[in-house]
Amino acid sequence: MDDDELMQRAIELAAGVRRSTSPNPWVGCVIVCADGQVFEGATEPPGRRHAERVALDAALAAGADVRGATVVCTLEPCSHQGRTPPCADALVEAGVGRVVTALLDPDDRVRGRGVLALRNAGVDVAVGTLEDEVERQLAPYLTHRRTGRPFVLLKLAATLDGRVAAADGTSQWITGPDALRAGHQLRAESDAILVGAGTVRTDNPSLTTRLVDGPSPRRIVLGTAPADAQVHPCLEWQGSIDDLLDQLGSEGVLQLLVEGGARVAASFHQAHLVDRYVFFLAPALMGGTDGMALLHGETTPTISQLWRGTVTGLRRVGADIEVVVEPQRYDDTTGLAREDTST
Repeated sequence: MDDDELMQRAIELAAGVRRSTSPNPWVGCVIVCADGQVFEGATEPPGRRHAERVALDAALAAGADVRGATVVCTLEPCSHQGRTPPCADALVEAGVGRVVTALLDPDDRVRGRGVLALRNAGVDVAVGTLEDEVERQLAPYLTHRRTGRPFVLLKLAATLDGRVAAADGTSQWITGPDALRAGHQLRAESDAILVGAGTVRTDNPSLTTRLVDGPSPRRIVLGTAPADAQVHPCLEWQGSIDDLLDQLGSEGVLQLLVEGGARVAASFHQAHLVDRYVFFLAPALMGGTDGMALLHGETTPTISQLWRGTVTGLRRVGADIEVVVEPQRYDDTTGLAREDTST
C-alpha cells in the first residue's frame, strides 16, 4: 500500500476510538516493517498509550524487526513527557526509518518538536499526507489547541419547511428513531452539551447517550432549570456565551454540542460561534408561519447579506436526511469563497 492508503487506514483506526480519548486527540497509526509485516494501533483512554506506542508494542510483542520500518500516523508524534513518555523518542529508540504524518500538532508542548526530534535522529519525515481529511477528523482537538475554546457543533431537527416546534411549543418527535440515534452519537462524541432553559421547561430532556455506547457529556443549561428537571446535575450558566466558551476551554472541553432551542441556536449563529451545523430534516411540513423557525431572532434584512456555508456531509438517516454545513472558508489572497474538497 502507498502512503495515502496507509493513512486512510490510520484514519479508520482513529475513528474507532473517537469517543474514548478526549481530552487527548484520537489518533491512528500503522507500522509497516521492512519485511512487509503490518501492525496497527490507536490512542487509548487518557493516561494510557498513544497510537504510536500501541502499534510499536504490537510489533515488538510479535517479535518483528522494526528497524527501518515506515510509521504512518494521523498526527505528529508527541515530544514531551506527559502522562506517557514521548512517542517520538520511542520511535527513534526502535530504529524506524521513516515517519509519515498528516498534521503537525498545534499543542504548545509539541508544535513541530516531534518532527524535529525525529529528523535530528536521522529519521525521514513526511508531513501533509491526507491533511484535509485528518484536519476534519481532528477539528475539535485542533480548534481547542489553536483557540483555547471548544469546537461548537450546532445540531437541530426540523421539518422541510424549517420548523423546529409547532405553534403550541411541542417538538418531540419531528425526526425518526434513526436520526435520534445519530444525535445521541454526536452526544457521545462531545465533552459537553448545552440547551436553553426554555427547552428544559418544554421538553424536559435528559441529554444522555442512552441509545448508543459512549459517555454522556456534561450538561449545561443557559439560565435556570426547574429543580425537578431530568437535566440535573448540570451547570446553570447566567453569564455570556463568550465567557462560557473560555471557561469550558480552560477545563479541557474539546467539543460543545448545542442542541437548542431556536433562540439559543440563533444566539450562537449570530455571534459566529458555530464551527459545524448538523441538520436532521424530516419529510414533513408544518405549514403556515406560526411554528418555531430553526433560528428564532432577527432575519437577514436583504438577500445580499445571507449567511452562506458549505455542505460537507449529506446522507439519509432512516426516513430523514442529515445535512452537515460548515462556514464558508475564504482564500486569504483573493478574499473569495473557495470550494470545499473534503467530501
